[in-house]
Amino acid sequence: MGDAEFQAFPKMPRLSRDCLVTEKIDGTNAQIFISEDGEIRAGSKSRWITPADDNYGFAAWVEGNKYELFKLGPGRHFGEWWGKGIQRNYSLTERRFSLFNTSRWSDAEVRPACCGVVPILGSGLLDRPSFINQALKNLQNEGSVAAPGFMNPEGIVVFHIAGNFGFKKTLEKDEEPKSLRAA
Repeated sequence: MGDAEFQAFPKMPRLSRDCLVTEKIDGTNAQIFISEDGEIRAGSKSRWITPADDNYGFAAWVEGNKYELFKLGPGRHFGEWWGKGIQRNYSLTERRFSLFNTSRWSDAEVRPACCGVVPILGSGLLDRPSFINQALKNLQNEGSVAAPGFMNPEGIVVFHIAGNFGFKKTLEKDEEPKSLRAA
């Protein structure tokens, strides 16, 4: 029958499960990898980076904060590197790293002091989306929660907990694929 390896159909999560709505911060995707033996690496959305071949200074920041970042523990820690000189800038004079895993890192006493976490704007069941619309409306009317006073936030991420998957919705040009926008 050939060399085809059998692949089972994946389990489907139920739609009617808890979701979190977080602010979608407009920066650059970043990750910190910590191995079981204590190696620490910085990554962008698509590659490993170093201070010599960096992405907006993220690898240099990781190197400068590595002893504090070891508190994250072994694994991959994804987040957004944002602020001065990156995308919307958010009227900031510095750059920040905000972790995506709100379940694990919302408590400031637990996470490294040099890291933030994306703000949670709401929660609810995905099949009753009024909480999603309310989070968008609040963001549009009141501005960024991540950078208070900044009135041009990008949008939201709706994270389906059981499915372990996020969906983004932007306040501007949401219906237009990013690949079709003029550079």
